[in-house]
Amino acid sequence: MGADVIVVGAGLAGLVATTEMADAGKKVVLVDQEPESSLGGQAWWSFGGLFLVDSPEQRRLGIKDSIDLAKQDWNGTAGFDREEDEWGKRWAEAYLEFATYEKRDWLHNMGVRFFPVVGWAERGGHLADGHGNSVPRFHIVWGTGPGIVAPFEKKVRAHIKQGRVHYLPRHRVDRLVKEGGAVIGVEGSVLAPSDAKRGEDSNRTVLKEFRVLAASVLVSSGGIGANLEKVREFWPESLGKAPTHMISGVPAHVDGRMLSITEEAGGRIINPDRMWHYTEGITNYAPVWSKHGIRILPGPSSIWLDAEGNRFHAPNFPGFDTLGTLKAIGDTGYDYSWFILTQSIIEKEFALSGSEQNPDLTEKSIKKVMKRALPGAPGPVQKFLDQGEDFVVADNIEELVSKMNERTDQPRLSVEKVKQLIQARDNEIENPFTKDLQITAIRGARNYVGDKLIRVAAPHKILDPKQGPLIAVKLNILSRKTLGGLQTDLSGRVLDEEGGPVPGLYAAGEAAGFGGGGLHGYRALEGTFLGGCLFTGRQAGRAIAEL
Repeated sequence: MGADVIVVGAGLAGLVATTEMADAGKKVVLVDQEPESSLGGQAWWSFGGLFLVDSPEQRRLGIKDSIDLAKQDWNGTAGFDREEDEWGKRWAEAYLEFATYEKRDWLHNMGVRFFPVVGWAERGGHLADGHGNSVPRFHIVWGTGPGIVAPFEKKVRAHIKQGRVHYLPRHRVDRLVKEGGAVIGVEGSVLAPSDAKRGEDSNRTVLKEFRVLAASVLVSSGGIGANLEKVREFWPESLGKAPTHMISGVPAHVDGRMLSITEEAGGRIINPDRMWHYTEGITNYAPVWSKHGIRILPGPSSIWLDAEGNRFHAPNFPGFDTLGTLKAIGDTGYDYSWFILTQSIIEKEFALSGSEQNPDLTEKSIKKVMKRALPGAPGPVQKFLDQGEDFVVADNIEELVSKMNERTDQPRLSVEKVKQLIQARDNEIENPFTKDLQITAIRGARNYVGDKLIRVAAPHKILDPKQGPLIAVKLNILSRKTLGGLQTDLSGRVLDEEGGPVPGLYAAGEAAGFGGGGLHGYRALEGTFLGGCLFTGRQAGRAIAEL
């Protein structure tokens, strides 16, 4: 079987690249080890958040954004400090231009629409030139993850019918074929058919071998997020000891195999210690994949305590600095922490990441979205309250702490200590001014109309019975993204150890560190993972199409 291009990995980056190349008349073979039910990869499961700069949605909400402010935030967040960051910095600059001037119109022309309220993720809490988004930039796709996958899947399927794309699910690449120093194809194993539903673990039974040759090979196979042993192997020293216990935010097939295979073929992997994991993971009561966890997307009001009941210091508040809080948790010597909140807070501030956890947005149902304004927690959140093993509900603090201690291997929380901490915080609510920086942050957030309407509860005393019952959530470390990867130039060509391109070899998406082997640097601003797949897939696809 011959082709112009082979794309390894049918996630979002692979679909975008395939679309670009097939649109230009290239013959593409799209291979993926998973069954067809998993077409779209991790992106399908996502909340569908995209980083946009100075968008119409922002302007309608009175948000004043600019590319200069976005660059300030990106560079303060990335912290580029390595010699090998040069291509990552170039990709970051190009991506910011894309996110400001082209991205929204390009997607809009493909039928993608956005929820009118822009979210404020990764608020930072440091100085102006430090980590975090100075303004809300998290644009939720109307239709969430499936909504962003759909237009590219539609185009790919049309090309399949027209014969320009040959799609081979259950084809696992085991080797890249080289000749004269150039990559000219792939070899691997045809896996047994699988009736696994999207995201479920599929079999690895080998039926036979296969070989496909082409002028170019593009690797878009994702990162290492589900390979927890590899995550621990590359765990950054700056975050302390790797967690003993983690849950997985991605399906089992996100195993990093193709990264090693591409490295063996001469590709250079950089920044393997840069990664992005969440601190607010909860165990899924209805798991789809192994160790399946869900991330809470929290508003800023919950009290955040470590395993021994100490309150985290500023700016380690919910939703402010993911990796900063991850380090703070690691410094405690434990791999979990706690939220304490009220019914009023969970009703307004708790959202769950993932398309399946937001059926109203995923199904594009205005009627269901309007129900969020009704009393009570959102339906998916309520199910976790009722069935989730990490949730505790009580009428008073004594009962709450007692139940929290029952959820750990040994009781580490003191009722007196926890009660004193919360009472001290509650004493600061009496006045419009305070020395408690979390309360200041809550009040500041409510200056943004989007937060005041649907995201941030009015400041109130945690121990006020009228706001109850009390709720505690045990938070696990949730694996997610690889920020390092195959080093690429702005055409998506994979570079070797000497900095030159490996002939015939390209990479896109998370496998490429979302561009250049690390356009995020050490930390991300959120909404940039899907965006990185879109941008790198488009760049590489267009570059190959011009050959």
